[in-house]
Amino acid sequence: MSEMMKAFRIVEWEHPPELTEAPVPTPGPGEVLVKVAGNGLCHSDVGMALAPAAFMEPLGWRVPFTLGHEVGGHVAELGTGATGFEVGDAVAVVSPHSCGHCIWCARGQDNNCDDSIVGRGYGIDGGLARYVLVATTRELVKLSTLDPVIAGPLTDAGATSYHAVKRCLPRIPPGGTAVVIGAGGLGAYAIQHLLALTSARVVAVDVSADRLTYATELGAHDVLEGVNDDTTAELHRLLGGGANAVFDFVGIDQTITHGLQSTGKAGAYALVGAGNGSLRGTMFDKLPRDGEVFSFQAPTIADTLEVIALAESGKLRVDVDIFPLDRVAEAYEKMERGELRGRAVVIPD
Repeated sequence: MSEMMKAFRIVEWEHPPELTEAPVPTPGPGEVLVKVAGNGLCHSDVGMALAPAAFMEPLGWRVPFTLGHEVGGHVAELGTGATGFEVGDAVAVVSPHSCGHCIWCARGQDNNCDDSIVGRGYGIDGGLARYVLVATTRELVKLSTLDPVIAGPLTDAGATSYHAVKRCLPRIPPGGTAVVIGAGGLGAYAIQHLLALTSARVVAVDVSADRLTYATELGAHDVLEGVNDDTTAELHRLLGGGANAVFDFVGIDQTITHGLQSTGKAGAYALVGAGNGSLRGTMFDKLPRDGEVFSFQAPTIADTLEVIALAESGKLRVDVDIFPLDRVAEAYEKMERGELRGRAVVIPD
């Protein structure tokens, strides 16, 4: 009989996840077993369990599976042919899965790989357990100085926001302007990336006064509370017009509308938050003139490597709130209520 471990799993569609048990996996050829040191929590985890089977199963997702796609840990066992790592190495696990040989992977745009639809924590077992199986060493990043307990959030929240900022760099001139809507987990990293990679004036917008205080601590030049007509008017007054780049880490109707209204000519609007929002009315009048509007789902492996390097060089602040696995449900509740300062990280018992 296989050794068992505690795991936080979706066991049935349209039902809340459960703290239950799962077998400890054994690595096959080319695979790596990672002992989890810490797993960051993401808002997307919450919606997965409530989704209907008719929507999720055609994607290749099957229950039960363990949640968690922001993983840091140590190499516990190497499958035959897995090279470049040793047992005991501290590692971060690349958040999205990719095949490594399709045209997208060959271009370095592995976040667009068709295989990324199913991955650790979304369709197959993830990191909210003592061990997680990683399909290939190309999805591991060796850590030198960074504590693997806190490394996990960098692979998703840190790297996804980094991908958005890098994409917008050509639209932000020296001394330009950038707006971050939603100063929570991803937005807090975006503020830091903008300050590290540009000379832009950074404005943080959020409905939470606590998050705006935190954004100021991170270096945001201005903060605005609320997302409405008054906020947009105040933003235009502050910046003397629309911003060169607007990053929407919420993605609901309200933030999409006001985010586009806040984007200046030849600017960029990045829709990152998966709030399932929409834009009503005539599109021609709502999009930035000669601008760019884009969305995406995940970072590339290169993004993850660069973000880990920034953190290890001391150029990126990584704040986390630690919870044991037995309190994982409480951690999700606090995250959803906006009561956490940093990213929630769950450690195995």
